[in-house]
Amino acid sequence: MIRPVFTFLCVCVLRMGGFSVSVTQAALQSDEPCYDWGVWSVDSVRVYDGEVAPLYCPLFSHPTLYNYNQTQNSSLSLLWYRHKNTHDLEQPINLKLRKLHKDREYLWIQPATAEDAGLYICMLRNISTCVKIGVQLEVIQRDGDCDIRARPHLNLSVPLNSDRILSCPDLHTLTLPNSTYSVTWYHMCIAILFSPMPSFELKGDNVVIHMMMEALAGLYTCVVSYQMNGRKLNFTRTINIKSIVPNGLSKVPVIQNPAKGQIYSVTVGKRATLFCQAYLPYLEHEKTEVWWTIDGKTVEQLGDPRFSSPEATLESEYHGDETKMRLLFVDDFTSDDLLRELSCSANNSKGFNSSRAELKLEEYVPTIELGCGLGVTLALMLMMFVIYHVFWLELLLVYRSWFGSDERYTDDKQYDVYISYARNSEEEEFVLSTLRRVLETEFGYSVCVFDRDSLPGGTITDDTLRFVGLSRRLVVVVSPCSAVRGTQALLELQAGLTSMMQGGSVRVVLIQFKPVRRQSWVKELRRARLALTLIRWKGEKSAPVSSRFWKELQLELPIRRHTQHTALTKNTETQLTDKNSNIPITHTENTYTGKRKLMDSCSLCAV
Repeated sequence: MIRPVFTFLCVCVLRMGGFSVSVTQAALQSDEPCYDWGVWSVDSVRVYDGEVAPLYCPLFSHPTLYNYNQTQNSSLSLLWYRHKNTHDLEQPINLKLRKLHKDREYLWIQPATAEDAGLYICMLRNISTCVKIGVQLEVIQRDGDCDIRARPHLNLSVPLNSDRILSCPDLHTLTLPNSTYSVTWYHMCIAILFSPMPSFELKGDNVVIHMMMEALAGLYTCVVSYQMNGRKLNFTRTINIKSIVPNGLSKVPVIQNPAKGQIYSVTVGKRATLFCQAYLPYLEHEKTEVWWTIDGKTVEQLGDPRFSSPEATLESEYHGDETKMRLLFVDDFTSDDLLRELSCSANNSKGFNSSRAELKLEEYVPTIELGCGLGVTLALMLMMFVIYHVFWLELLLVYRSWFGSDERYTDDKQYDVYISYARNSEEEEFVLSTLRRVLETEFGYSVCVFDRDSLPGGTITDDTLRFVGLSRRLVVVVSPCSAVRGTQALLELQAGLTSMMQGGSVRVVLIQFKPVRRQSWVKELRRARLALTLIRWKGEKSAPVSSRFWKELQLELPIRRHTQHTALTKNTETQLTDKNSNIPITHTENTYTGKRKLMDSCSLCAV
């Protein structure tokens, strides 16, 4: 007996709250009856295609009947279903889908598409109780970024000359964990941030209307954006504002700007612009005035050329009422002007009104100067980067010539360069006719070539080690023949590497004359290639003295600030002194050892 009475009372209360009751007789007669309260008839949920749809369960619209926290304590479960037209079946919502999210009494569809439109049913049930209600979801297509013909979610009437704060409807539903949001407002599809209207402004997430006017009526649109699970989601709400004439409106002028709490920002040394706007009720054959006063005097009475106050024309009239604006320009604003009393005044035959302007000093930020300075700096950095990228070799050579030290004054070496190469006709011609010639005649280096500078009767191993020890650089010409074991070229490379590791008195430089497959390199060449610079000879392209090859080679060779030297010509005598015997020996450049002490095995290899 108690249950039917309770059910009847619930149905009566919910009908008064806007529910469409349709408790089916079949449900009442079933073993586990579920009371169907129909479809929520107050309003449907309307969202744009591709935006978030928050569905609120209408069962919680009357907290005296159902409260979310109380239902959780009473073991009632909130379930969501979607009504399918086929056979009138209700299918449970799959909350495992990424786009669906349940948060307390809300079901979120993130985002909603046209396929998601339809009837959704929220149900509260446990073992002994079951009740459900439907809510309709409409997914509509957007006409551009902002639809001025959209049906509003909220209608408001605001009296003229009053203030009002507009908040985005349903913004409180965004209190989801780990989510932040931003709100963008539009008035008649024009972004409020760039709107020239002085009587309203953005403050946080709200729009503050300082003084309601006819021009401020119309459709306000707020677009809420937030991030959820790495996706950017939006939903849009619209408010339709209608301006109304308040009862008993006074005919006394109303100052709309400066409004209460409105602050004008000024900068010392710049021109300050202040606007005075007054609403003047209609009076027949009435003359109205709007003006600025500075310390109780009008601009004309003040007589200061820095102050000027032209009148601005506004074409806004409402039932004979009009709005007038007068500007105030202050040239070369000073800190003393902050102490002045700047007031906007208006009067007619019915009365007088005035409002003082509140000023706020802002520090001058030299935006143009900073922008130009930053632009010049970036341009210089880019130009220096390009110059260095293109001419880095030349810059390093110039730096070495200015600040480097000549090694001839810090060691007792006899030669600048010792050239090591495989003894075959092609490499011998490259070394003697090109490499040696340029190093001696063009750059002024003293060059040692074993076959040219060694004396008959010595031991190849001892003479090689002695020549390498007397040289500042060991230039190794790398080719397929250099990889053959048992050659003098390999002995010279080993001597140079050993000298570098023990004392660092000799630096080894590798010149790739012919490409060599890495698999065929001997162990010494592989180790040297990993630690040393490899300069590649590119045939005719590298032949000119101004080519990149010779510049890279100069960076590895000792510094020579002065190129004045005595060119070594053919048949020029050179004196060598044997450190062991101190006996001067004379020989000519074109004199080679009568017969080589070792026939290089590389002389027969194919290059």
